[in-house]
Amino acid sequence: MRRVIETQRKKPAAAPHEWAIAANGTLYSVHVPIRADGSIEDGAAGVQAEVTFADLQATLEAAGAGFGDLVLVQIYLTSLDHKVAVDEVYRRYITEPYPVRACIAVSELPTPGTVIEVVATAALEPR
Repeated sequence: MRRVIETQRKKPAAAPHEWAIAANGTLYSVHVPIRADGSIEDGAAGVQAEVTFADLQATLEAAGAGFGDLVLVQIYLTSLDHKVAVDEVYRRYITEPYPVRACIAVSELPTPGTVIEVVATAALEPR
């Protein structure tokens, strides 16, 4: 069985997806620099990363988990030039032992003005 993990973040009305789903003891989630009110952070990469990882934290907490439960993090950036700023924020949120991680450069992301998207998978305690 799967359940939607609700956070305060609004979903664009036209978006045919959820932000986070828990299923079979695993949390699957996607994070972009969207504030709780639904507005998009389109500033510098470090600022976008801060909004994105704060949202990941809120999602983990809503699912009854924390950063220590992450097993996989996939970071999509519109340029690898953003990696240093993103890594600085990443290290403030995520500590050793680190989850498995991939960092991928893409030509663009579907949310206008954004330079980062994070896909995260975490292990959840049985309910």
